[in-house]
Amino acid sequence: MRRREFIALLSGAAAWPSAARAQQSDRIRRIGMLSNMSSGDSQGREEAAAFAEALKVHGWISGGNLQIEYRWGAGDGERYRTYAAQLVAQAPDVLLAVGGTAVGALQRVTRDIPIVFVATSDPVNRGLVASLARPGGNTTGFTIFEYSICAKWLELLKEIAPRIMRAAVIRDPSEFSGVAEFAAIQAIAPSLSVDLSPIDPRDSDAMERAVRDFARQSNSGLIVTTSGASIKDRDRIIALAAQQRLPAVYASDYFATAGGLMSYGPDDIDQYRRAADYVDRIFKGEKPAELPVQAPTKFELAINLKTAKTLGIAVPQTLRARADKLIE
Repeated sequence: MRRREFIALLSGAAAWPSAARAQQSDRIRRIGMLSNMSSGDSQGREEAAAFAEALKVHGWISGGNLQIEYRWGAGDGERYRTYAAQLVAQAPDVLLAVGGTAVGALQRVTRDIPIVFVATSDPVNRGLVASLARPGGNTTGFTIFEYSICAKWLELLKEIAPRIMRAAVIRDPSEFSGVAEFAAIQAIAPSLSVDLSPIDPRDSDAMERAVRDFARQSNSGLIVTTSGASIKDRDRIIALAAQQRLPAVYASDYFATAGGLMSYGPDDIDQYRRAADYVDRIFKGEKPAELPVQAPTKFELAINLKTAKTLGIAVPQTLRARADKLIE
């Protein structure tokens, strides 16, 4: 081989990796998102927008080098199954699952496509990952909280309304977290001299009838745990609590923003920003099995002062001082 031809061959070979990298970076990446909210839910849209914005920081531009396909489960088991199959059939590079039910639905369809989850409780005992430090398989993500946090809801309810002697707990026993969250609240109830009544509604109308019946008793309050059903019906639940003059505490601040008395839980939007970081790392070659499941880094207390005034509740100054958000 002549010297000139040999040098040309070496130069071409050296260029192959960079050309491959350019081709890889030019490829449009695809994400399938399965949410536990409805398509018209403003909170769900805000969370999806925060996820897209965080990806933009990493150079992934929706409508440019990134395509995101959205599906909205809205707490409906059949929708989860249908939409999970649809998203997997499109062979995305990564799947984003909002809530444990969405994770389970996607895992039943694929064990190959990487899944990053948010707003999911106890993923180890639910069988979604092998461990928090080493998830294994194709799934990792961000937990919503440990169940011990749920006891804080009753403590806060008693603090803002000291006369409360009984509390109804709206939960969904068909969801893994429903029973565990109630158990955590139940464990602390005797020390606060509060009797608990679980409300396990079959549907929205049944939930409303149960709350109305419960509210006939004096010195009563309400706790709304995390579930797709409570998210879907949150406007109805908030209105019902106001009508029945029930002090109520919720798991997410968008309940308080929408008119609920108070909430205590993780920063919902922050989880989507952190999930975008994991998606970027997976795009760049890291494996979900090696990315540890992470817990929330910040919890927020929100109090709706307007709702408190309507209910005739004087919010203690000590509680005001601890609040991250005071909604006028």
